[in-house]
Amino acid sequence: MSSIDRAPVLVLGVGNILLGDDGAGVHLVKQMPRLSADWNGTVELLEGGTQGLALLGDIAGRSALVLLDAAALGAVPGTVHVRRDGEVLELSHRGCTAHEGNAGELLAVAGLLGELPQCIMMVGIEPLRLETGIGLSEPVQQAIPAALEAARQVVDEALLYLRHSGSHA
Repeated sequence: MSSIDRAPVLVLGVGNILLGDDGAGVHLVKQMPRLSADWNGTVELLEGGTQGLALLGDIAGRSALVLLDAAALGAVPGTVHVRRDGEVLELSHRGCTAHEGNAGELLAVAGLLGELPQCIMMVGIEPLRLETGIGLSEPVQQAIPAALEAARQVVDEALLYLRHSGSHA
């Protein structure tokens, strides 16, 4: 898909599945296809893992970006966090995830290059454990349905925003 015909909204799941709950974003994006029937090619789902800056080309030219990630903000493990635009950029400077090449670095460089989408949203799950080990902790696993619903809602919100702003959605 070229940048001309790519979906205007990118849902990007990031995290390291080898660090327990840090893989929450990857687990979420893998479950998103069952929610995407009504998006008619306007949304692309991408498992970004820990690719970091290698994802710059994937976000370039998008009108909206929805990040799915673990978000260590000091809340009760399993809490679903939703952040928008400036809030996402503020969190990106705090380094709220354990994986290298985190979403914050990606957003910062995209901003410097003028490739930051006009609409940025994040759905994150508060982790319990960010240590070597495969699989999500019980509180994070239990939060997956609520996080998926939040992700569906922010994608719909992004599409509505793009329609009203005159972008190509």
